[in-house]
Parts: sequence; structure tokens; C-alpha cells
Amino acid sequence: MYAANHWGGSLEIASENDHEDRNGRNKNMEDMDKASLYNAQSQYSGTLDQTQQSWLLDPNDASRKKNKTRYVDLGCIVVKRKALKWTLIAVLVAFLVIGLPVIIVKSLPKHKSRPPPPDQYTEALHKALLFFNAQKSGKLPKNNGIKWRGNSGLQDGSDVTDVKGGLVGGYYDAGDNTKFNFPMSFAMTMLSWSVIEYEHKYKFVKEYDHARDLIKWGTDYLLRTFNSSASKIDHIYGQVGGSQNASTTPDDHTCWERPEDMDYKRPTQRITSGADLGGEMAAALASASIVFRDDVAYSKKLVQGAATVWTFARDSGKRSRYSRGNLFIEPYYNSTGYYDEYMWGGAWMYYATGNISYLSLATNAGIPKHAKSLMDIPSQRVLSWDNKSPAAMLLLTRIRLFLNPGYPYEAMLSSYHNATSLTMCSYLRQYQVFNWTKGGMIQLNQGQAQNLQHVANAVFLASLYADYLDAADLPGWKCGSTFIPLVKLREFATSQMDYILGKNPMNMSYVVGFGKKYPTHVHHRGASIPNNNVKYSCKGGFKWMSTGKPNPNTITGAMVGGPDRFDKYRDVRSNYSYTEATLAGNAGLVVALVSLTATAGTNGIDKNSIFNAIPPLYPTAPPPPPPWKP
Repeated sequence: MYAANHWGGSLEIASENDHEDRNGRNKNMEDMDKASLYNAQSQYSGTLDQTQQSWLLDPNDASRKKNKTRYVDLGCIVVKRKALKWTLIAVLVAFLVIGLPVIIVKSLPKHKSRPPPPDQYTEALHKALLFFNAQKSGKLPKNNGIKWRGNSGLQDGSDVTDVKGGLVGGYYDAGDNTKFNFPMSFAMTMLSWSVIEYEHKYKFVKEYDHARDLIKWGTDYLLRTFNSSASKIDHIYGQVGGSQNASTTPDDHTCWERPEDMDYKRPTQRITSGADLGGEMAAALASASIVFRDDVAYSKKLVQGAATVWTFARDSGKRSRYSRGNLFIEPYYNSTGYYDEYMWGGAWMYYATGNISYLSLATNAGIPKHAKSLMDIPSQRVLSWDNKSPAAMLLLTRIRLFLNPGYPYEAMLSSYHNATSLTMCSYLRQYQVFNWTKGGMIQLNQGQAQNLQHVANAVFLASLYADYLDAADLPGWKCGSTFIPLVKLREFATSQMDYILGKNPMNMSYVVGFGKKYPTHVHHRGASIPNNNVKYSCKGGFKWMSTGKPNPNTITGAMVGGPDRFDKYRDVRSNYSYTEATLAGNAGLVVALVSLTATAGTNGIDKNSIFNAIPPLYPTAPPPPPPWKP
């Protein structure tokens, strides 16, 4: 039954009979609603968010949802949130433990690592070079470093008229006050050779500039002793001072005076014929020109001077021994020949100039024949200020090893190489070429006095030859049919130097100032007379020579003459064969020490710089023809 209502619609009026229908309709609607709900849930189940899904879950399902694994979308990858959390924590810990300390260390100011401590050879080298400072003549530089030495010999050469400024400078030879060009030139050549081969070692031990200064002090003086600007000369002033045997007039031997106090005449020796002196002076100036190649003007001056004295040495009218008949020279530095200086000087002139004519002369078969260089004579194996053959042949072997010039030089260079190998064999005790003392010193002077200068020279040759072979990738050499590894040669060199430095029956270092025990009564005028502003007369100074007290001035670095053939040494000033040091002897000591020192951390030689002036030995290949065009 319907009735109208004021809103304009029908109004349903319920009756009792409607109840059953309503209940029926309610039941049907309930069924319908459940079906609708089911269909709606099925339709949206894939797109409902978490909140919507929670409305449809029972309480237990919601609880499980809270413990569900969560993920984080990083864009390129989806990772577990817990894994990401622990990864970040691990990275942070690693940064704090490893990264932060590295950053701190990198940010701290860097300090250079300390160099290795110097070995005994380096320590001895520093001292050995100082001997040359103590031997300087002339007006000394302020940094000379020898407090008990002063200006001396300022009137040297005043008796000659053709030398501007006189003959001031150079070095005193030994314990006397004489300046001998012949051994002085040899000493400068040896020093230059060592600087050329071991420049890197001198630089590392901070002695490079010092060594160059010492060489220049000598070569400056040598250039004054002849007309170095001329192309041809007829004389050289080869000595200043000195003495004749049995002299009674005041001179360098009859007087015992400090160089600073000399008040006697110092005669000059004018040499008008001397192939040996000219050849040795040429070697000194030529080798020094390589040392000073960075100073172009001075190097050219040295080469010019070397060429001048070489021409003097090769003059057919002047081919004689410089010392022959000269009573001021012959008893002291008598030369036994000049062909070894031709080989020696020719080799150095070739290195300095690259002029092949010098190599042609040095490899001329007549030179070693007259010098007896290739003869199997023990004395020919001994390098000294008088015999340069062993050094010259080694220097020329260097050319064969590294330049391989071939014909026509190969035959003679091969002979020099073989002779050099035999020289090295003779140094080995097993071949019994030389006698040895019980204490382990080789007797290169056949038991005579002042042997250490020859031992030092042999150490240098052996050490240098080992470095040559090593640089040429040769592990050794042969003595007859026996192969000898390089280590044997190095063992010889170190054993002999160790003997000099104190490993001997006397337990004494023969280098003054090195070690705990060394000679204190060196035969040396300047070192034995106190520097007390008192001038002692010619004869009055002898009280200091004969006193048993040690020298008041330490002549640091001087290598004395050394022990006798029984390993005995007498530290007595008047016995000069034991206690006198010489310029040539100390040059051998210096070059031997620098060849042995390992303080630089590197061994070996400067293989190529000595060849800088030498042009290619073979013509260069012509350029290829231009490409063909149709």
C-alpha cells in the first residue's frame, strides 16, 4: 500500500505481511552483498596499497605484515634495507680504520729518507782528497781547509823571463817542497780518469766539486809551465825547486823548513827535450778537458794546451827521456822510457778530440814493442808514475769493448785486451807471478820500499776492469784455460785496500787520520813543524825532523810508503821509505777508493760520456731515395 508524501514520492506502508518479505529481501541482499564484496576484492587485490590490504586482513595477518622483509629501491637495484644498513656501517668503519690514517699520512710534510751510512772506503776517500789540499803551493783559497797551511812559493819562476806571473801554484810532491811536473801530471791524469768513470759516485758522496777543484789547481799550473797559446814550443819548465845529491847549499833537501818559510833559491829546470814529459802532460790536460766539458772555454783551452805539448813530445828532434843527465831530476823521478807515454797520451788525446790519428798512433805495432808492453815481464804489469803501459792498455781495451772499431785497429786492441787480462791474472795469488807477504800484501815492487803506491794502482786497475767487463755483460775472463769470475778480481781489490786501511799484522791504517791507529811521524816538513808564528832557519828546523814526538799537524789522508816485505812498519820520521807520502801515491789511493765505494748504492762506470768527442767510426747510411712517381 502506497501513500503520497509531501516530497512528491510514494510512501511505502508496511504491513504484517511484509515482514516475511522483508526478511526474505534482507537475506537476499546479504547474499548479494557478500558476492559483491567477493567480486570487488578479487578485482582490486593486485592494486591495493598496504593500508587498504590491512582493512581486509584479520589481526593475525596484520601482525605478520609488521615482520615482513623490507626493501629499498636504489634506482638501478633493489636491496634489502638491513643489508644496505650494514654495508654502510662497514664502509664507515673501513674509512675510519684505513682511509683516515692514509689521508693523515699523505697530508703530513714529506721528509727525505736518510742516505745509507758511508762505508769505510767512502770515509777514507774524504780524507785522501784532503792530502792534495795540504800539498798546494801558491796563494791558497780561503776554503782550502788546512789550518796549518798558508801561502807559499809566491816567487817560484821569478828566474824565468818568458812566463807571465811566474810559476806560482801547483803541488809540492811529497815531504819536501819540490814541484815535479812529471809525477804531478800523472796524478792529475789519474784523478781525471776516476772522475770521468765514476762521476756519479763523486757526486753522491759530495766530493765532485772538490775533485774538480783539485784537478784544476794542477792543470792551471801545468798550463803556466809552457806557452800554451802557441802551436809549437821548444821547452817546458818541468820542475821548480829540488836538490842535487851531496849538495851543501840551502835547498829543498838540505833545509827543513815549512813551505811558508822557504828563504832559499828555488831553481827552475828548463826541459828542451822530453817525449815522456810532453806525453804525460798531454794526457793530463786532455783527460781534464773531458772532466770540464761543461765549461766549454776552459775545456778548449786544455785541449789546445794538450795539442801543444803533444807536438813537443812527437818532435823527432826531442825524442829523449826528459830526466836524462839532469842531476835535479834523475835521482828522484827518472824516466826509463817514453813509448808508454805515447800510448797513454795518444789514447787520451783520442778521447778528448776524436781525431783518429791519435788512435792510429796508440795502436801502431811499434809503440808497444818499444815500450815492452806485451812482453811477459812482471814489472810490465805494475802501474806507476814511470810505467803507464798497464793503464794505457786498459784504457784502449775500453774502446774495443764498447766501440768495436774493427779493422785496422782490432788486431792491436785485441793484443792490448789479452795483455790486460794477463795483468789481472798476475794479481791473483794462485798464479804466483808476484810474491806476497805473510800478512796478505802483494809485493809489486819486488820487495823494495814504498810498495803501497803500486798496490793502490793495482786495486784501481782491477776494480775498473771488473766494472768494464760487467758493463759489457761479461761474467769474467780466462787465465789460460781457466775461467775466472769477476768476483775473484773484486776480492783481490778489496783485500788489498783493506790491508792498506788496517787489516794487516800491524793492525795499523796506513792512511793518516783513518782508523784508530795510523802513522803520526810522517816525513813531511809542513806537518812536522809547529804553526806557531816562529820561523825556523834552514838548519834550525831539523830539530823537528829528529824529534821523537808526533807531528804537531795532522796531514789527513796521506798514504805513507808502507810496510816492508815482512809486514813490518817503522813510524820514524827520518825513515822516509816507510813514512813519506807522495802526490802520485795518493792519486792512486783516491782512484782506488772511489772505484770501490758502494755508498752511492750503485756500482759500475759511466759507460758512454767518455766517447762524446768521438764521431761515428763508420759512414752513416745514405738517405733512402724519394718515392717513385709515374
